[in-house]
Amino acid sequence: MDTQTLKTFLLLAKLKNFTQTAEQLFVAQSTVTNRIADLEAELGKPLFTRSKRSVALTAEGHTFRRYAQRIIDIENAALQDIHSIKQYESSLHVGTTNTIYECHLQGHMEKWISAAPQSALKITIGHSNELLRLLQDGVLDVAYCYIPLYKKGWHCEIFAVDELVLVTIPADNLWKNGMKKEDLPQTRYLFCNFALQEVGSFIRELFPPHYQFPFEIDNSTKLIPYLLHSGGVSFLPESLAAPYLEAGSLVRIPLLDFETPKICCYKIEKKK
Repeated sequence: MDTQTLKTFLLLAKLKNFTQTAEQLFVAQSTVTNRIADLEAELGKPLFTRSKRSVALTAEGHTFRRYAQRIIDIENAALQDIHSIKQYESSLHVGTTNTIYECHLQGHMEKWISAAPQSALKITIGHSNELLRLLQDGVLDVAYCYIPLYKKGWHCEIFAVDELVLVTIPADNLWKNGMKKEDLPQTRYLFCNFALQEVGSFIRELFPPHYQFPFEIDNSTKLIPYLLHSGGVSFLPESLAAPYLEAGSLVRIPLLDFETPKICCYKIEKKK
């Protein structure tokens, strides 16, 4: 299975347009059409539905997309390892979520670079599920994420533990004496879709079913600028909120009748 064809498939799945795909690949549109036709013939299944106005993945296309991306990731990792053999004494490929990297890992990585100048370091930022897939495919050497991997042949340990704190800007002093659980749906809550353990479901269950938040984002570090600019309240990992709390740009809201779960960060690597 040709990887160039797989890359064409992945780009078409993203853009959903044959012309734009051809332009980005600097090939003729007929080349894209032929590559997809060859791939569908090899698999024996249609990967796209086509009409004059739209291109969409079939059910088989959605399934194959995950495997195609894994093949490309593994190929890229293999090429990097092969080419780094002569350049460096060793290499390390670390996968981490953005929050863990910014709150806990960046300082460790900076020290590692200083201590091992003849080693190559690559850091991949992603979501926990994606990092675990890359780790088990052999693309990553170690992953720092919010989901544990208790599986034979793998070592999993708690790397850091965080508190979840409710914060707002100092100008919003309505809740300076604390907030009850029933008060939270009445606030302007900026929601981060924490994909970590039970924390995401814990926050959603504080609100009515199908509650429409005024703002949602899937990265807690990217939420803070909106909070500082427009106000509102939000739960954040304490290690992420700490610099803003110390500077006084955010303040902590005491919780009067409920508690938050702990956030565990895991370090996972193959047993050696």
